[in-house]
Amino acid sequence: MLVQKYVDMLEKKNIIRILSEFATNRGNEIGYDNVFDFSLGNPSVPAPQAFTDTCIAMLREKNPMELHGYSPTLGIPYVRQKVAAYLNQKFGMNYTQDHIFMTSGAAGALAHAFRLICNEGDEVLTFAPFFPEYHPYVDLSGAILKIVPPNTEDFQINFEAFTDMLNEKTKAILINSPNNPSGVVYSAKTLEKLADILKEKSKHYGHEIYLVSDEPYREIAFEGVQVPYPSRFYEDTISCYSFSKSLSLPGERMGYVAVNPACRDSKTMIQMCGQISRGIGHNCPASMFQLAVAEHLEDTADISVYERNMNLLYRELTALGFTCLKPGGTFYIFPKALEEDANVFCQKALKYDLILVPGDSFGCPGYFRMAYCIDTNKVERSLPALRRFVESEYPR
Repeated sequence: MLVQKYVDMLEKKNIIRILSEFATNRGNEIGYDNVFDFSLGNPSVPAPQAFTDTCIAMLREKNPMELHGYSPTLGIPYVRQKVAAYLNQKFGMNYTQDHIFMTSGAAGALAHAFRLICNEGDEVLTFAPFFPEYHPYVDLSGAILKIVPPNTEDFQINFEAFTDMLNEKTKAILINSPNNPSGVVYSAKTLEKLADILKEKSKHYGHEIYLVSDEPYREIAFEGVQVPYPSRFYEDTISCYSFSKSLSLPGERMGYVAVNPACRDSKTMIQMCGQISRGIGHNCPASMFQLAVAEHLEDTADISVYERNMNLLYRELTALGFTCLKPGGTFYIFPKALEEDANVFCQKALKYDLILVPGDSFGCPGYFRMAYCIDTNKVERSLPALRRFVESEYPR
């Protein structure tokens, strides 16, 4: 007998992947250059040349066993030291290597974080709009993901709904800033208010309520927007990071967990991550890429491309009458559809070879996501198609 929960998941495939597959098939028919595929958040700019050069130099000069052998369970100590020092310098923290655990991307980091702190039946709250893969990340750990309704005015936290949903079963709050899909950055004011509530409720319920901060877009911020570091606001914070977006390395699957040193039992939690990895198979991420990212913690790919694409789309969308918050970061924009049902709206867009993702699976019906991590030339060529779509289907 097969495990039913995974059989059931086959009927709930990720809409983003479904649309991406549709775009690929359509591209086989008419040429992918003619398909304006805004479905998948796959970085489109190359990794920095300096990172590539580091990898080449290591392959030429380092001992093959150092590059290709198993790393220690918690990650290579030198790399963990470098990550800790970088976070301390950038955010004024006091991490040591004992607060850092190397993972297979942010997904691996989140998988460890929820298993660190959640028992069967505990609740994790997150805020719409949210990344739909949070459901399997949380639910398959034995915890239950609950969605706080969105604040569509500015996509900061809906605090009224949030406080109504907090209860003694709440074990963790999951945030994502800069946010996928909205591109919004949580302000310092938002994080301060969130921290105050969590301190009060942790004391009231007699147990820690942890803040799990999903931070893969931390470096992709626009027009001087500052991205506050959640661990600076709340002691019981577990930061989950990925180099997939900042260095354009999604295929290398490299990230880390950073437990706030002020969190009780923080060092024990990192040791526990090593034991969790034995059961979920996220153990010993690639040694070579651990060593490589450690030399490029302050570098990014050319993220200016994303800001250029965002400005092109934001100007066109607002000119066409869309209600749309200007993103502060990421490579996503999240306009309101021109009719109530965003699924119908996105289905109509397919006739114009525009691949848009409806907002229902992000917990925000009536909106749609565009992932603009594509060539700027293609963004520019998509604008006439977008105009034809709006003028034909929604004439004023």
